[in-house]
Amino acid sequence: MTVSWGILATGRIAEAFATDLALVEGHRLSAVGSRSQAAAQSFVARHGASHTRAHGSYEALAGDPDVDVVYVATPHTRHLEDVELCLAAGKHVLCEKPLTMDESSTRRMIETARGAGLFLAEAMWMRTIPAVRAAVDVARSGRLGTITQVRADLGFVAPRERERLWRPELGADALLDLGIYPVTFAHLVLGPAEHTRAVAHRDEHGVVLAGAATQVHAGGAIATLSWTQVAQSDRRASIAGDEGLLEIEGPFHHPDGFTVTTSSGTESVHLPRTGRGYAHEIEEVGRCLAEGRTESALLDLDDSLAVAEQLARIAAAS
Repeated sequence: MTVSWGILATGRIAEAFATDLALVEGHRLSAVGSRSQAAAQSFVARHGASHTRAHGSYEALAGDPDVDVVYVATPHTRHLEDVELCLAAGKHVLCEKPLTMDESSTRRMIETARGAGLFLAEAMWMRTIPAVRAAVDVARSGRLGTITQVRADLGFVAPRERERLWRPELGADALLDLGIYPVTFAHLVLGPAEHTRAVAHRDEHGVVLAGAATQVHAGGAIATLSWTQVAQSDRRASIAGDEGLLEIEGPFHHPDGFTVTTSSGTESVHLPRTGRGYAHEIEEVGRCLAEGRTESALLDLDDSLAVAEQLARIAAAS
């Protein structure tokens, strides 16, 4: 089975995705859609092959009969509109994170996909990275004992020329762009938060530039999470229990390994990524489609909704 992909939009994240798509056997880039024909053709010249078509509109891409699944790479203010366009055309969808700007729109998108019987997943690539999956497995195995603490941080200095990260009309928000990773990491390890305290720093336009949250989870486990687009933070994560500690060097959201320290000593685990790391979510979509599944266990839609709900609580608390 060869999975034929369409990429909707031609920005920075679409470039990274296309680069990794070329590394995954059984997948090919069949079409690209942009708001201009010239941009689509330029993207195809860099990443496509002789069979790859360039479409000058998103509607034309959604209507391409040779496309099985569409990767939606537009700014998240457009996600709901663009995903619904693809679903209405009968296309399976992998949508860049976050699925939408708010909880209610995320719920609507999921319900639309389920009603249509089509595959949908949030492109939270961290969830498919081998080292992250293995770290979560260690935490759930009991090897660290009872988990009582999770820490995760993600930050970098956002270049001013990347307008999407600074303009509110394009959905600029460090919580949605960066905070979603620490929040998802804590959710993977501890499940839903029961109580949340949060703070945020905003610019003069109301754009969240940095923030932090402390969450209480079942059994009293504490998650301490932070994010920023105005500082080069350490980007590390850790999972601590009463019998051991697991540490992930930065960047924790796409690592190549981690260390586990228990009374038996310290073990280093090395699990390299394929390409930039997007290849693993591509492989997961392919597995689901081959098995006739419309939802992924790794990219679980109920988890995406739960994280959207948690992001909304953090935003309201800060």
